[in-house]
Amino acid sequence: MRKQVLVDAATLAADLQVGGVPDPAEGRPVVLDVRWALGMTDGHDQYRAGHVPGAVYVDLESELAAHGSPAEGRHPLPSAAAFQAAARRWGVSAGSRVVVYDSVGGTSAARAWWLLRYFGVPDVRILDGGLAAWTAQGSAVEPGDVTPEPGDVVVRPGAMPVLDADQAAELADGAGVLLDARAGERYRGEVEPVDPQAGHVPGAVSAPTAENLGADGRFLPTGDLRRRFGALGAADGATVGVYCGSGVTAAHEVAALAIAGVDAALYPGSWSQWSNDPARPVAVG
Repeated sequence: MRKQVLVDAATLAADLQVGGVPDPAEGRPVVLDVRWALGMTDGHDQYRAGHVPGAVYVDLESELAAHGSPAEGRHPLPSAAAFQAAARRWGVSAGSRVVVYDSVGGTSAARAWWLLRYFGVPDVRILDGGLAAWTAQGSAVEPGDVTPEPGDVVVRPGAMPVLDADQAAELADGAGVLLDARAGERYRGEVEPVDPQAGHVPGAVSAPTAENLGADGRFLPTGDLRRRFGALGAADGATVGVYCGSGVTAAHEVAALAIAGVDAALYPGSWSQWSNDPARPVAVG
């Protein structure tokens, strides 16, 4: 399963004919640069300064989410029409292979990975280690914007499971396992930088996304991920859901679970939706 979720930098370089020879039967992948992080506003500028050759910049706020609201959360899923238009702008067509990356261990690129799969694009992989892994092997970057030939992909939503707030509550209440992918201090309610209440969904289990990664920014070995999630109750066969602040880094946890062989549903509204609803209980500690 790992190779269905991740691609290493050497393989991508070969596919792009950067220091290697691609398989002509495979075709050149569409590469997407999804540089974003909470509070970060210069992702496009960083991309223009240097990116994987041929990569297209993806704006997470405008292309990987609809307009946020207290009722739906900060990053609701985009409509099928909006996402199809964006994916075609990126050059995605029927049968395209897609590689996504960022500079934060895949924690923002995974949102593009998840959405492309949710909308029916099956062959999508995260560059393991992101841009740092690309440059560490000596591969060059190129500056400026890339405008590809438009694609013709037709999207069909629903290929990845999702949860609403009631379903997330049911999992946390014992129907399964609900993992909270935010940092531990946010889960415990010690800090809350953006949402109206601090704490977590009662019954949810703390599983910080950052702990899916090693010190090199790459995903942990598959066996380590299996042990990590198994210890949290998210073993193969369990009904598993994941949330975070607004449904972005939770996608990274869904990817890590997939590597471990565990299917998991994403709660897109996440804490930004839950904490805005005064009828929803909040736990701390």
